[in-house]
Amino acid sequence: MSKVKLLLALVDDLKTLADSVQAVADAIGSNEPKEDIKSVPAQVEKEITLEEVRGVLAEKSHAGFTAQIRDLLKKYGASKLSEIDPSKYTALLSDAEGLK
Repeated sequence: MSKVKLLLALVDDLKTLADSVQAVADAIGSNEPKEDIKSVPAQVEKEITLEEVRGVLAEKSHAGFTAQIRDLLKKYGASKLSEIDPSKYTALLSDAEGLK
């Protein structure tokens, strides 16, 4: 076989190999899940419970912040924790954790 025929055969083999590699890449690509921004759920803020707030406030009270805790309750319109609107728990916890 001449060198030219060998080179032409090599070119044909390389084209066949390239087509096979492309087919494998397409198959792999079609199996991967497409990430759509709309399908990714937004992080939902964890709902804070009365018990969690009570626990933090109790820790702060034991640490000597009882008067400040009472002031925080008044700030949120209550004389006791159970009177506070649950929608204000996040802000209350934030204020309580700021006590130092």
